[in-house]
Amino acid sequence: MYERRLKRQILEGGPVEHVAVIQDGNRRYARQKGLCKVLGHSLGAETSERVMDWCLDLGIKHLTLYAFSTENFERDEVEKRYLFDLIKSKFVELYESKKIHGNRVRVRAIGRIEMLPLDLQEEIFRVEKATSSYENLYLNVALAYGGQRELVDAVRVLAQQVKEGKLKAAEVNEELIAQNLYPKGGISVPKVDLIIRTGGENRTSNFLPWQANGNECAAYFCAPYWPEFRMIDFLRAIRVAQARRLGQQA
Repeated sequence: MYERRLKRQILEGGPVEHVAVIQDGNRRYARQKGLCKVLGHSLGAETSERVMDWCLDLGIKHLTLYAFSTENFERDEVEKRYLFDLIKSKFVELYESKKIHGNRVRVRAIGRIEMLPLDLQEEIFRVEKATSSYENLYLNVALAYGGQRELVDAVRVLAQQVKEGKLKAAEVNEELIAQNLYPKGGISVPKVDLIIRTGGENRTSNFLPWQANGNECAAYFCAPYWPEFRMIDFLRAIRVAQARRLGQQA
């Protein structure tokens, strides 16, 4: 009953267009349940699918999921291979999903995709091409992603344009930087309204620093591990973002 009432209040409130999620706690959840740590990632992937459904239900325009950071390359080879295979299988499912095509969900990967295994890159590009004309919901999956690296890559592109005489240094501004953020060669990820982090950590871990900090977005940190994350947790997070927006307008 409380969940239904909260959902009704949110639908009556102001729009929250871009939600970004740091999916933390998969391995700790598996340890707590006496499971192998890689199984925690599979259970977390199921939560990601549910969150996409909730975004469609609430009319959210952008969902960005932090799936694999540049720091994650330091994990052991067995876990990395499992993660890459899991992510690849999920992109195959996205490509074949009636839900994705029926709801016109555009799937994009953001990050240094060239660092990923070639077979995973191929599946990513296949899904991106198949959904490139959709615009109901943008599902942005951050892979081989690092926020500082994103800014460095954007600055390098602009520096090369200045060097070639295509751009004057004095013309570099916030808009040009934003246009050269991930994904490369596409519509950049817009400003973030809300960052959610599960697993009890109160930090944003180099995730979308330009898009989030420049917008002074709301942040919602919660204790449940990612596989435990429920719709009521998601609704509470959306309510926090709406309350912050009202506070800014007052």
